[in-house]
Amino acid sequence: MRESTEQALRAGGLDPAQVRGVIVAALAEDLGPDFLDVTSVATIPAAQTDTADLVARVDGVVAGLAVAAAVFELVGEVTGFPAGSGGAEAGATDVTTGGPQPAAGPVDAAPGAAVEVSLVARDGQRVARGDVLATVTGPTRLLLTAERTALNLLCRMSGVATHTRAWADALAGTKAMVLDTRKTTPGLRALEKYAVRAGGGTNKRMGLHDVAMIKDNHKFAAGGVAAAYRRVRETFPDVPVQVEVDTLAEAVEAVEAGADFLLLDNMSPATLKTVVAAVGERAELEATGGLTLDVAAAYAATGVDYLSVGALTHSSPILDIALDLRTE
Repeated sequence: MRESTEQALRAGGLDPAQVRGVIVAALAEDLGPDFLDVTSVATIPAAQTDTADLVARVDGVVAGLAVAAAVFELVGEVTGFPAGSGGAEAGATDVTTGGPQPAAGPVDAAPGAAVEVSLVARDGQRVARGDVLATVTGPTRLLLTAERTALNLLCRMSGVATHTRAWADALAGTKAMVLDTRKTTPGLRALEKYAVRAGGGTNKRMGLHDVAMIKDNHKFAAGGVAAAYRRVRETFPDVPVQVEVDTLAEAVEAVEAGADFLLLDNMSPATLKTVVAAVGERAELEATGGLTLDVAAAYAATGVDYLSVGALTHSSPILDIALDLRTE
């Protein structure tokens, strides 16, 4: 992976090593135990090079361009490139075991070749059908071997960003911001939460480690809202604490116990207004539970600070993007 790509990932709050791990695992899944793209090897001469464009097939918001670039930059390394004779280089790292990889799986092209990536669009940008998002140049075998992995990640992240932008637009003119949740694709949380940011949303918490969130089961196990809050605060005094409540009475109890961030679960707009009036000056308030775009404005108008939407990451459709080889 090029240093410029690593810098772009870091600038977006992503760990290049973590992104590399995701990409290597995805390529290994696609190429199989012999690291072999049978179609590209059979149809494309090892020395052939081409240029291709990543093209939006529909309107949307793009996210993940540096991630896609990293796929193209890493595919040769993963397959043992440069290969010399056209096969994987003996002694290259086996990405599944960490041990030596046999000289098999002729995915690579000529020695010393590499894929060059030029980004045209930028993450968070609205794009239209037909827009070129990036251009890649290099050994044709490597371009096509990397194609699906790069597109899977780019399309997924851009879909999340596009859906998030729709929510951000729906909340425009109110103080409410849209939050994501932990309902993410296993292994892709950092990428999907980055896509939420690119789309204009806000990340809630990255996991169970950085914010304590007291939900119904915790309250039941601890013996109530106040007891659960007290135990968390005593055990982890420096960790932010959020408390899920279902009623106005619970909201008041939580705030009186010291909570300054409440999740208002499955409340109607009328109930939310009542809670905002009662405790809104003492705690940040988040509406949650089955929210949809058609009611976003009504919920934002209640005066809550946030609307959390699991669908940003668990139900966003992909943004259709394709790789087109230039024919000239």
